[in-house]
Formats: sequence, C-alpha cells, structure tokens
Amino acid sequence: MAFSSEVLTLEVNGHVATLWLDRPDARNAMGRALFTDLPLAAKEVASNTDIRVLVIAAKGPAFTVGLDLKTMGGNLGASSNAKSSAVANSSFYDSILRMQDANTCFAELKIPVIAAVHGYCLGGGIDLITACDIRLCSSDTIFSVREAKIAIVADLGTLQRLPKIVSAGHVAELAYSAKDFDAAHAERIGLVNRVAGPNAESVLAAAYELANEIAANSPLAVQGTKSVLNANDGRTIEEGLKFVANWNALYINSNDLKEAFTAFIERRPAVFNGD
Repeated sequence: MAFSSEVLTLEVNGHVATLWLDRPDARNAMGRALFTDLPLAAKEVASNTDIRVLVIAAKGPAFTVGLDLKTMGGNLGASSNAKSSAVANSSFYDSILRMQDANTCFAELKIPVIAAVHGYCLGGGIDLITACDIRLCSSDTIFSVREAKIAIVADLGTLQRLPKIVSAGHVAELAYSAKDFDAAHAERIGLVNRVAGPNAESVLAAAYELANEIAANSPLAVQGTKSVLNANDGRTIEEGLKFVANWNALYINSNDLKEAFTAFIERRPAVFNGD
C-alpha cells in the first residue's frame, strides 16, 4: 500500500484491514503525527474496495494513554506569535477541526469499523473508539474521559458521540469526574459490546472473528445498513423509512442478491462480490 506513517501501520488480510496504533514505546500517546496520519490512513482504506471491515488496534502495552502532553501540552492554546489574538484564536480553532477529523474520518467510512482495545484507553482514545461502529476490549482495559483532569473540555468527539452510546447520566459522571473505570464497568454501561478475554491477543482474536463474519456478508448490504443507521440521526421514523426505501430501490437488484438466492437453493454458503 502507498500509505506510510511513523506512528501507524496498515495491514490488509483478505477483506479485513487492521490499522495499528504503532508507537508502543510511548504507549501510543497521541501527538501531531498521529492526528495528521489518521485521516490519511482512512483515505487509503476507503480507496481499497476489497476492504470490507476495518479493525483499529494497538501495538504495545496500551491502546493509547491519550494526548501526548510532552510534545503538545505547551502548544494547545493559541499561539503567542500571531499578529493578533483574533488571528491566533482562528488558527487554534482550525487546528481543533483538523484534529476532530482524525476521528470523524472513521465514523464516515462506508465500511464497519471495530475497535479492539486493551491496556489504557484514555482521553483521546475515547474520542477515537466512539467514532467506531463496534467496540471490544480485554479485561485489563482501563478507560477514562480524562480531559477535565488536565483542564480541557473534551473537543474531539467524545461529548458528541458518547451520549449516543451510553445514557446521559453515565456520560455526565465519566466526563465530570474524569475518573478511571474498568472493562467490566465499560461493558455494564454499554461503552463496549463485550469484554473479550484477558489481554490484547484475545480481544484481537475476537475482533477478527467478528470482522470475518461481517466480511462474509454482502458488502452492499452491510454498507447500506451502516448508511441507514447513520441516517436515522436527526430524522423521524417516517423519514428513516423513506431513506431505507430509497436505498433499497437503488440497490436491491444486485448480483449479490442473485447469489444469495442461488446459494440458498444450492444449499451452499454464498460468495459475495459486492456488485
């Protein structure tokens, strides 16, 4: 693949791709290079029509310890070198939007995205996994919406996406307290679909098993389902029903559908090509 990064590694195995957070010595702390390269990785995945599912995982002892305060901590606010405070504030605003896109690009992928989380998943890690469709974790995972502890309002997606995943009371408790919570609590409140074993290897195995189950289905149907689910936001039930009717009117007569019926009649597993 053309994609290259010092902090990420992209691998493709059949119809499943894995995007590794690959800065293990720093426990995958999130610095400028990561925020720059994540959208590039998402673009590379989107351009490969063979990829049907993306798994986001991490090398080393932690998924991520969140924002890299060593390299970014002194540069979070507006620059003092700008011509005016207005220019400085405008520049800082633009930088926030660019960092937000590092998570939004995965929410906007047509294919499902599975987060396979282990070790620490702090601060910006929550921003990233809440932009994924499905979240699995190992029992050793420690989570935290950490920003309030470092005097920041979380601004990269957690406060917008987490309320769509867990209830408002849980969001408020986690965001206001900035406390650590374990995998069992994450599963109990619905942040993760399930706790999949004791460590990184077990959660990755579970993620791949699920990814391959999804990839075996019609990619047109899976991507259409994701589009319909996303389109429900801000729409009434009636509007959502019209959206799915339009979708199926456009895509129902696919070769994948013919293959599904043929495979049923011939009593064999269907093999879908996505056309």
